[in-house]
Amino acid sequence: MDGIKKTQLIKPRIRRILSKELPPELIPKLPRHWVLVGDVLILPIRTELEPYKHRIAEVYAEVIGARAVLRKGRISGEFRETNYELLHGNDTVTVHVENGIRYKLDVAKVMFSPANIKERVRMAKVARPGELVVDMFAGIGHLSLPMAVHGKARVIAIEKSPYTFQFLVENIELNRVQGRMTAYNIDNRDFPGENVADRVLMGYVVKTHEFIPKALDIAKDGAVIHYHNTVPEKLMPEEPFRTFREIAREHGYEAEKLNELVIKRYAPGVWHVVVDVRVFKG
Repeated sequence: MDGIKKTQLIKPRIRRILSKELPPELIPKLPRHWVLVGDVLILPIRTELEPYKHRIAEVYAEVIGARAVLRKGRISGEFRETNYELLHGNDTVTVHVENGIRYKLDVAKVMFSPANIKERVRMAKVARPGELVVDMFAGIGHLSLPMAVHGKARVIAIEKSPYTFQFLVENIELNRVQGRMTAYNIDNRDFPGENVADRVLMGYVVKTHEFIPKALDIAKDGAVIHYHNTVPEKLMPEEPFRTFREIAREHGYEAEKLNELVIKRYAPGVWHVVVDVRVFKG
């Protein structure tokens, strides 16, 4: 399958070039892990390599075939924005192809998590032709584009960030699903639809529980909600479903857990988890 390319071995050519330019004790500290999104390389650079970071980026780009190189940073804020440093090149907008989906994005500013590939592939399989999916946190269409392209579902994609929304609209056109997918640049809490969705996507973390009441409003009786959140390991496996069920009951709904998957480690002792929940009006 095409997708984000990762490696854990330094290519001999990289080591050969840089061993002539860097102090010998720094060679073992060269990045062994990197991610290629489209033709933009995300590279972790240790502080010891700081004086040589631009040259290191240039060599990795040349050998791996990247047009631009970003230093890996933290992802934070309401819009899950990246904080990457540009080390090489000047254009970080690229088109990444994965599972037959074309994702256009600015890797320097818009989050695209390599560890979520299995969930993006899974969403392509769970969607059903003609069902209505509401994606409450669409981003560039990470999870809902596969549902429209492969699952032939109808999708309402909601994205609050104006910058990210531009790429969402372009990706709908790139993947030729204008007839099945509609985008809204609003806060999902302002979405007027009620009792409309066969399936609801909640692909957010940390504060996702705050949006459960809105998801319940959007969902039809018997709809499936894909609820993502971050959970301390010590609270698993009861969480995050326990919180979802409690909030659902407060709003007159019952919730049935269909499936639960760990997506990736979010922080030390904290995991990103998704729970598939069927909801019923009480």
